[in-house]
Amino acid sequence: MMPKLLPLTITHDQLLTLVPKGPQVDWAAIWSLWPELAALDSCPQDPIYHAEGDVGTHTRMVVNALVADPAWQTLRSDDQSCLFWAAILHDIGKPAVTKQADDGRIASRGHARVGASIARQLLWHAGSPFAWREALCGIIAQHQLPFWLIERPDPMRLAIESSWRCRPDLLCLHAKADTLGRICQDQQAVLENVGLAAMTFEEAGCLQGPFAFANDESRVAFFERTDRDPHYAAHEDFKCTVTVMSGLPGAGKDRWIARHRPGHPVVSLDLIREALGVTATDNQGPVIQAAYDHARGYLRAGTDFVWNATNVTSQIRAKLLRLLRDYGARIEIAYVEVRPDLLRQQNRNRPDAVPDAVLDHLARKLEPPEAWEAHEILLV
Repeated sequence: MMPKLLPLTITHDQLLTLVPKGPQVDWAAIWSLWPELAALDSCPQDPIYHAEGDVGTHTRMVVNALVADPAWQTLRSDDQSCLFWAAILHDIGKPAVTKQADDGRIASRGHARVGASIARQLLWHAGSPFAWREALCGIIAQHQLPFWLIERPDPMRLAIESSWRCRPDLLCLHAKADTLGRICQDQQAVLENVGLAAMTFEEAGCLQGPFAFANDESRVAFFERTDRDPHYAAHEDFKCTVTVMSGLPGAGKDRWIARHRPGHPVVSLDLIREALGVTATDNQGPVIQAAYDHARGYLRAGTDFVWNATNVTSQIRAKLLRLLRDYGARIEIAYVEVRPDLLRQQNRNRPDAVPDAVLDHLARKLEPPEAWEAHEILLV
């Protein structure tokens, strides 16, 4: 269960005060922050990989291993706090997905992706800075990758892709603590895999940050084609530029368009709904079809335009981005975000306010655009 849009009760500054200066972690204070943490103590794990017991026990062991690591102790304060809270929240998704099979084995498939979404919600409510929060969520989403990266058919390509999703050196440091914070028979083998993963990132030239592509088109093309050479310098000759809006209802997308893209044609799903007499909870098929027809007209004419819709998940954005790529457009995504309390207020002030239940549902699904989805990401 993910949190609803509630007023701020825990602040980012409070989170930072709980990052330890030494080996002692204030577990009582941390565990009292969110009920999602308390739920970890009653979530079981497969004893083959986690003989230490429940997820809460494992989480404490991971964090203790992290803060005892000299490599963590020498990080910049922002990186320290990011990695510390990533360790605390890395398995926050397990209670939502853990299942026990008929043979007694326990599995938690998809917990990294779900955990990243839950962490994003918790930290959004806490008012954490966007870049800090998303770096942390990237580590959570990818936290299992160093365990098996070297065993994949093309680990170098996977390393390059992952370097755009999170910072690899911090990811491997977390994976080391994640391995030390458990009781299992293959611990040494897993630690060796983590070390080999770090070497793979380093060999790919992306241990400290995202792989350096020749240009924006080279990056976008690499992520959409599995046979793409990462060092290839793609030719950039775009027919038009399309600004794709992304953000929850009430975030301020219309205001941003009026201020920064005046005079641009706008394909607005809200306006199309109004014209067709379709509400936000009705079947959106006719609305989407009409919007795509408008977009194809601008694309064929080579006209710059704005696509104005929520586009809050990568899956929803993917179909539209594919269409724009097929027509040779340069793509920029303008992501607009405000505090949860302000979002609720602004949404209620709209003439076409979205029902609270719909807003909560969209907020729980929220996936801000990644840097590799478009040629440029504008963060508002």
